[in-house]
Amino acid sequence: MASQIQDRLTTDQDLLLMQEGTMMRKVRTKFWKKLRFFRLQNDGMTVWHARQADGEAKPTFSISDVETIRKGHDSELLRNLIEEFPLEQGFTIVFHGRRPNLDLVADSAEEAQIWMRGLQLLVDLVASMDHQEQLDQWVREWFQRGDRNQDGRMSFSEAQRLLLLMNVEMDQDYALSLFQTANVSQSDTLDGEEFVQFYKALTKRTEVEQLFENFSSDGQKLTLLEFVDFLREEQKEKDHAPDLALEFIDRYEPSENGRLRHVLSKDGFLGYLCSKDGNIFNQDCLPVYQDMTQPLSHYYINSSHNTYLLRDQLCGQSSVEGYIRALKRGCRCVEVDVWDGPGGEPIVYHGHTLTSRILFKDVVATLAQYAFQLSDYPLILSLENHCTWEQQKTLAQHLTEILGEQLLSTTIDGLLMDKLPSPEQLRGKILVKGKKLSTIEDIEDIDEEEELENNQESELDADPYPVLDALLQSESQELTSRSKHIKKDSTTILCPDLSALVVYLRTVPFCSFTHSKENYHIYDMSSFSESKARHLVKEAGNEFVQHNARQLCRVYPSALRTDSSNFHPQELWNAGCQMVAMNMQTAGSAMDICDGFFRQNGGSGYVLKPEFLCDIQSSFDPERPISLYQAKVLLVQVISGQRLPKVDSTKETSVVDPLVKVELFGVPEDTRQQETSYVENNGFNPYWGQTFCFRVQVPELVILRFVVKDYNWKSRNNFIGQYTLPWTCVKQGEAILELLANIPTLAPFLTQPFCPFPGYRHISLLSRDGTSLHPASIFVYICMREDLEEEDES
Repeated sequence: MASQIQDRLTTDQDLLLMQEGTMMRKVRTKFWKKLRFFRLQNDGMTVWHARQADGEAKPTFSISDVETIRKGHDSELLRNLIEEFPLEQGFTIVFHGRRPNLDLVADSAEEAQIWMRGLQLLVDLVASMDHQEQLDQWVREWFQRGDRNQDGRMSFSEAQRLLLLMNVEMDQDYALSLFQTANVSQSDTLDGEEFVQFYKALTKRTEVEQLFENFSSDGQKLTLLEFVDFLREEQKEKDHAPDLALEFIDRYEPSENGRLRHVLSKDGFLGYLCSKDGNIFNQDCLPVYQDMTQPLSHYYINSSHNTYLLRDQLCGQSSVEGYIRALKRGCRCVEVDVWDGPGGEPIVYHGHTLTSRILFKDVVATLAQYAFQLSDYPLILSLENHCTWEQQKTLAQHLTEILGEQLLSTTIDGLLMDKLPSPEQLRGKILVKGKKLSTIEDIEDIDEEEELENNQESELDADPYPVLDALLQSESQELTSRSKHIKKDSTTILCPDLSALVVYLRTVPFCSFTHSKENYHIYDMSSFSESKARHLVKEAGNEFVQHNARQLCRVYPSALRTDSSNFHPQELWNAGCQMVAMNMQTAGSAMDICDGFFRQNGGSGYVLKPEFLCDIQSSFDPERPISLYQAKVLLVQVISGQRLPKVDSTKETSVVDPLVKVELFGVPEDTRQQETSYVENNGFNPYWGQTFCFRVQVPELVILRFVVKDYNWKSRNNFIGQYTLPWTCVKQGEAILELLANIPTLAPFLTQPFCPFPGYRHISLLSRDGTSLHPASIFVYICMREDLEEEDES
């Protein structure tokens, strides 16, 4: 059971010192700084802490939860404490998902370096593990967790407790038989290697073995030709099957002899099915694969709302960390609400609330550093400007000086503005979205337009902050008196220096689709509250589609969502709305859909819309779609689950009763959901074997979501894990008619060949926070065919 991590734990000096432990200050705020004793555990995968070296220790974090390690200089919190602690002694542990960062300060720069180097080494080792190495590490962790007395062996009583920890309630006699079979030493306890055999018996996949034996002539192995047949018939690899068979055998067959003979064992077959090559998400959709040379209006753009907030809209913390997290999620449109600040420095916060303030120049510096780390396609800065003339000049100065060449301040190569540029033309550029003074008419109309826009928003979203507004009245009066020196002439409302930085994304109020078509330029764009946008989708869906084929638009959450909740973006995407802004700090199904949708195309934050949403003459209406192609029938068989986590990890004896809900999101006709029955007391290897049928009218807009829940008759079922992806990114395959022939409700669909679409696929589950729940997964079979009902009608 040796591993790279185990080897390094005994040889790397940094890791050896980390295992001895170190006293460091844990820093939460400017005022909360506590000494704690941190120690790397002997498994090399977890760090525990205690109040003192000999105190009772508690788990702090797992290495697999860590994304990266930052120096003290890169910590927003530690920079504010520079007078107390040298930055060289501090460092930040950044976790995957929305978990808050952990800021630590060591007693010396040398100690800080030891922990930074050691943690980064472990993070890199975990990231480099292949599927089998990850499983081996997972099994090793379970063995150490189950070995309560830490004697290096596991008794049957310890194994029984471990089964409950692993989320399975098993008959005692059956568990004992598996234990005794694995105990080849006849010592009544299992050593590490014997535990591996016990674990393999627990994880025996009967449904996979049956599939294997369907193609194996001897039931022990798949010859090269037999594996080619499987790849062709079930996974729809067609002409590539022979080359892929050789590649997969070499990659997943654990036996060297098997690799030399070009045969695949059961373990190798399972390894392939559980790998990225057997994943439901088509690997061809992972890199940038779409045409990136079309106008910006032809793309969905991953967009954030109130990006600076880490929590709610009333009292939440504002932080540059919000921008870093959004950019790391693939966001390409961030929002900056900027107001007059003390000392002539503009500040960013949610106006008229108790949210904390951050400096605008710190936000811009963060964008300069992180804007293009994940994607080099253009970043849009949605500037909500509430500043007076003088501080607007400061805004323009910071944008120009800090962003430098990254800032787009002129049109591309001096081209005429007769069409929007493409993401490809704008690579590496940051674009400012905001109001712009470009003609005398614009200057004269700006007061009238701002009043119209403000009236629209106030009609749609009532003021949710009356109490806070009263509390902050004195602040408002101070701001008013501070701006009295500004001239009342309309030309002084918007500073020309700032106006000049708005090139292709001039914001204008929305009056009507006819008004926009007749009066606005291609570079003009409007913002809509979610309620206004939904109303337009329902009442004038086709006009909205045509509008969004010409111009960009942005949709933002209602001001009444004070808890930073989200609306589902699908309804707006159906109408071609490009920037559907999300509260990215808030987990839930809406963010699952957003994250899943933008996982495609290299995570670039830009996804090309279907052709019928890019045509300014389009006849498509999302509320009343006339199918552009023949409707499809989607069949999903939910077969089994593997190693599902507990809902409450603190309850050792609790075991989940899992069920799977399959959800489709698209046009109203295609938005459906079905769920399996629940499996009682088994989160380790539940089997469902249930098949669902969905009729799909507009597959190009469909998003598929699998949700695993713990059945609870007393309340709503509890969330376990999920995975969401676009229909267009589902890995292709071919149907097994024999598998479905015994399902009476599907008989009418089995009279004609099925069209190419997935096959046997594993779905790796994600947490509510969007982070990996490895090795938790579900095993499914999916196929699609043309709708026979339409054929009969024709």
